[in-house]
Amino acid sequence: MSERATARPIYLDHHATTPIDPRVLEVMLPYFTQEFGNASSKDHIFGARASDAVDTARQQIAGLIGAREAEIVFTSGATESNNTALLGVMESYADRGDHLITCVTEHKAILDTATRLEHLGKRVTYLPVDRFGSIDLDLLRSSITEKTILVSIMAANNEIGTLAPLVEIGKITRERGILFHTDATQAVGNIAINVERMYIDLLSLSSHKIYGPKGVGALYVRRRNPRVLMTPLMWGGGHERGLRSGTLNVPGIAGLGHAAKLAQLLMPKESERLRGLRDQLFAGIKERVPAIEINGHPSDRLPHNLSIFVPSVEAKGLVVATPDIAFSTGAACTSERVEPSHVLLAIHPDQARAHQSIRFGLGRSTTLDEINYTVVRLSDEIFHAHRLRA
Repeated sequence: MSERATARPIYLDHHATTPIDPRVLEVMLPYFTQEFGNASSKDHIFGARASDAVDTARQQIAGLIGAREAEIVFTSGATESNNTALLGVMESYADRGDHLITCVTEHKAILDTATRLEHLGKRVTYLPVDRFGSIDLDLLRSSITEKTILVSIMAANNEIGTLAPLVEIGKITRERGILFHTDATQAVGNIAINVERMYIDLLSLSSHKIYGPKGVGALYVRRRNPRVLMTPLMWGGGHERGLRSGTLNVPGIAGLGHAAKLAQLLMPKESERLRGLRDQLFAGIKERVPAIEINGHPSDRLPHNLSIFVPSVEAKGLVVATPDIAFSTGAACTSERVEPSHVLLAIHPDQARAHQSIRFGLGRSTTLDEINYTVVRLSDEIFHAHRLRA
């Protein structure tokens, strides 16, 4: 058995989740024990310190996305943020319209919520994408009606990494007087996001995608120009400006805040480093297996994402055959399902291609040695799979 095979497996699935940064954990620990107060109990020192930690986290998250502190609402994660944004806005503006525009390659947290809205009598337009996973801006414009309330387009696709033209979408929605929500779960901390410059009215993010703890996230809700109105999904106590009642997860929130602070500091250099490693990973495999192709946009993509089509090789088989490397056949949230990825089918209708694609997500711990090992190991396994089929 090789030295690498006996070592800890290489983790290249950072789109699914990221390990908590030790600096984030260090910030969180006191709020489990010494500083255990309820952030709503501000009349004594324990509650006041917990409230201060929450306020600090709001500032840190706002700083990462160019928002104001008061515009950050804490949730249990991006799924809740997405549900709150779509359901809350569509109900709140029901007297003005009933139409939502989204995209066929959105995360299931958006698509399933859109389906729920349809069951409630709302109308939903699902924009198609081209072979790179990009929407047609002219089609977006023509899809807007007098009854359109909200456009929800993800900032970066979680499977193929394609980036949305957020500024252009934001300009269209602002000119037409409708709201713009983006699921920025994969984008935040990896590319620059500024809600003001991009005309974003609502934005969802998750802690565990930026080296923070699981089970906590945030929703940015614009407070002016325009002020976004929302009907809450959870009632009782009026926490988070009445938008999300419930005792605040202070340790998690403190961790999310510090993760956001670190992401803002590290992102410029780290994104460039990961882009270089990602390109070396693709070039190395391509040199040995010329038939592979990139899924998604070749340049307008997340710096740490690589989704590739490996002709005639089942993706599940590659994952099983390389236990020393952790990567994915698609989105982790749907990996237990047997049907092919809806994202891959949207960019290419061939089901075989969807079953023969793999996704890598590089991260802070990824090294050049790991990339070089992965190139050789994976290429060898692809050759072996081809021989078995011959």
